Amino acid sequence: MNRSLTRACALLGWSFVSACAYAQIGGPPPPDPAAILAAAKNASGGAAWDALTTQHSKVNIHTAGLVGTAERWSEYATGRSKLTYSIGPVTGAAGFDGKVAWSQDASGQSQVETVDAARELAVNAAYRDRLAFWYPERAPARITYKERANADGADFDVIRIVPEGGRAFELWINTETKLIERLVEREAQETRTETYMDVRDVAGVKIPFRVRASRGDPKYDELVVVDAMDFNQPLTGVQFAQPTAPKPDFVFPAGRALVEVPFEIHSGHLFVKVMLNGKGPFRMLFDSGGVNVLLPQVLAQIGARAEGAMSGGAADDDRQNVGVTRVDRLEFGGIVVERQVFATFDLDEFMRRVEGLDDVAGVVGYEIFKRFPVKLDYEHSRATFYDPAKFKYAGTGARLPILFRGTNPQARGRVDGIDGVFHIDTGSRGSLTLTLPFVEANELTAKYGAKLETISGASVGGHVRALLARATTLQLGDITVQKPVTLLSLQSRGALADPDLAGNIGFGILRQFNITFDYPNSVLYFEKNANYGKPDVYDRAGLWIERAAKGYEVVDVVAGGPAAAAGVKAGDLIVGINGKAWTLLPLSAVRTELKAAPGRKVRLKMDAGPERVVTTRDLT
Repeated sequence: MNRSLTRACALLGWSFVSACAYAQIGGPPPPDPAAILAAAKNASGGAAWDALTTQHSKVNIHTAGLVGTAERWSEYATGRSKLTYSIGPVTGAAGFDGKVAWSQDASGQSQVETVDAARELAVNAAYRDRLAFWYPERAPARITYKERANADGADFDVIRIVPEGGRAFELWINTETKLIERLVEREAQETRTETYMDVRDVAGVKIPFRVRASRGDPKYDELVVVDAMDFNQPLTGVQFAQPTAPKPDFVFPAGRALVEVPFEIHSGHLFVKVMLNGKGPFRMLFDSGGVNVLLPQVLAQIGARAEGAMSGGAADDDRQNVGVTRVDRLEFGGIVVERQVFATFDLDEFMRRVEGLDDVAGVVGYEIFKRFPVKLDYEHSRATFYDPAKFKYAGTGARLPILFRGTNPQARGRVDGIDGVFHIDTGSRGSLTLTLPFVEANELTAKYGAKLETISGASVGGHVRALLARATTLQLGDITVQKPVTLLSLQSRGALADPDLAGNIGFGILRQFNITFDYPNSVLYFEKNANYGKPDVYDRAGLWIERAAKGYEVVDVVAGGPAAAAGVKAGDLIVGINGKAWTLLPLSAVRTELKAAPGRKVRLKMDAGPERVVTTRDLT
């Protein structure tokens, strides 16, 4: 949330946008972008802009049922800025000190934005805070004319700007008023459009007092309304640098240097038990990059309530309503973490159907990992949490530096000689999933001869589809994994369509190591375990099944796969597996059975029709 608010409020420092390139083939030369920008400056204040040195604003924010406030300070010459905000139970801050961008969450903990995409967006914001499109000596950029466009009954000259070290953004300048009235900028897999309204004179310049930020669905738009604004006030008391670490908001068991907690593995996902506000225990999905999530039906049990209805994404980018709440006390293994903000999101039906579990209460992960070094022992299904004040890694594992994009740890790596940035994701059931832009840019479908299409996973928004393949080698620093099952994503929206990301590394690869996550020092340590080097196995039946009320429903059948050859069809209902009633076998156990060694005959009893015998074989 904090980056969205940073950008929505950054427009108060005239934080504008653009995204495409102008191409001219023959014909007259394009209009002069410098002349169009000069006209925009004259229309919005002209020489009055030259006298401005600082800006300070206070705003009201309305987003998805929540109302809050924010305050922002910025310097025109340096691009330094700071934003603080409070929206419902969510508070935080973000800033740019002239060199690096940082964000701070409700706990007071902060992090520097280190991945390329975040740095590029920070460069863009600082460029706009400097008004460098009017004062090019403040920051260099490539500026071109893109096109004449029409929107909402008005004509616009669209100017494309690429700041040095940043990414392309667009300024939409009204051809009649000559004012900058829109900004368009690609974030990750989304494009943000800001519309500037209610223009008023302040200190001789025209400033929009209402700004709407949209990412496609108007239901989740953010509206920023200026309450107060002034210029040229001294900012000597404003701290633009990353804040110092706050006092711990957790209690580690006295006299202990570490705590061990068991975790469960179901279909490649990890689950732990926690206490919430003294109630429980509750089973939670354990995701190293996952934000805190609670199912709405759990709120009453722990004496909490939700506010708002923000936008929550899924793998295929369908939007879902997400509220927020605060949990005063989160406990696991004797560790207590206080005052945690949770999103509230209805995952119950999804967990029942896709994971086959009836009692999942939500998600925990990143907020724990960022406070404590955590070792995940995949060999013995145990998580070790270390007191950060006493921790020093003393093992022999391979060291892998990581970066953070929001809550997601990322690492630079190489798949079959092709460089990229990869999510390290304990919340992924797969092995190696490559994003659609990475696949297309490197022609990997042809390279791997990938032809079989499958459902590779599911989210609350729907199923995720991919082509089956197998890379030869994945390298992450000094870590090498041979022949991982590789899914070539077909998703044109959502996280797997992010052009800044090569792919996602999940359970099939991570399980080959015992991994220590040291987020405070931005490093992971990989120790090979007994699973290392064992063949990476995908489903050998060619089936995607989910739990239904009276059996396991066949959702998808791989064309030409073993199940298809046995006559299994999408929509069939499995009520028995190898002579056992479906009610006696958890969904994860059935999926394991469908990965049995090649040549194994798996007998599927259907609710109607003859028994189907599937002979397993490798699909990739």
